[in-house]
Amino acid sequence: MQIKNIEGLSVSQMRDLVQQGGKFVVFPYTVSFLIMTLKRSSDIYFIRPNENTFKYSYGFVLLNLIVGWWGFPCGPIYTIGALYNHITGGKDFTQAVMSELIQNDPQANTSTYNVGGVLSTNSQADTNERPTYNIPV
Repeated sequence: MQIKNIEGLSVSQMRDLVQQGGKFVVFPYTVSFLIMTLKRSSDIYFIRPNENTFKYSYGFVLLNLIVGWWGFPCGPIYTIGALYNHITGGKDFTQAVMSELIQNDPQANTSTYNVGGVLSTNSQADTNERPTYNIPV
């Protein structure tokens, strides 16, 4: 999936905008063919603080209204669920996206992790060693 509407922003700028109220959302949509119904999601959109989601979701709303209803029995059910997500501003994926972006940020110091109170490192002293991660189960 692509993240749209982040052109020219660094991870730290995105983090600041998220703290001010920005969010990452997807817009689910439904496509139905009489006996088959497909649930899909749009790409991820970055919604800046105080920005309305309608300009990103109206195409998916129209798609739902035109081709979402026709599948039996799930078409109407999935379409109503997708339209509800559009009305509420999309499905929020902010935590998952920010976690992934921060973890892969080249400017951040991600050579050590503190997971569950156990300090782990991914820096390799010897190139033959594989990194070890201590993640509690």
